[in-house]
Amino acid sequence: MVTINDLKPGDLVYVVQDGEQLEGTVVNIDRDQHMVCVDNGVQEFWYDVHNVLSIPLNEEQLLRLGFQRVDEERGIKYMKGPFRILIQEEGNFSETEIWYREDHRRFHRPLTLHELQNHYYAMTKVHLDAPVRAH
Repeated sequence: MVTINDLKPGDLVYVVQDGEQLEGTVVNIDRDQHMVCVDNGVQEFWYDVHNVLSIPLNEEQLLRLGFQRVDEERGIKYMKGPFRILIQEEGNFSETEIWYREDHRRFHRPLTLHELQNHYYAMTKVHLDAPVRAH
């Protein structure tokens, strides 16, 4: 489950629908009713926040969002333009460092995909979106 106050339109999340976990994009949020409108690629539907789950941040997600991987002595760096993400060891996102120009942030817990999207936007003023899916 996610915290509804952490969600913003454009965030990528999982939704549970008919026992199946689907990926979707947050379209709208009704904080009073604890409901989240998510586009699952087929339709938009309102979900109770208890049926909205975070997507764990991993290399697959970063590459899908257009980041490029560079192996360095300090660890593994993922780059998208001037935005950087650094992890210390392969596949371990429990200690993450992100920066954009002079804004530098460190996290001592795993970030989720929507949290990264929100930090990216706060730092760059540009939405970090997934590529458009072909139907």
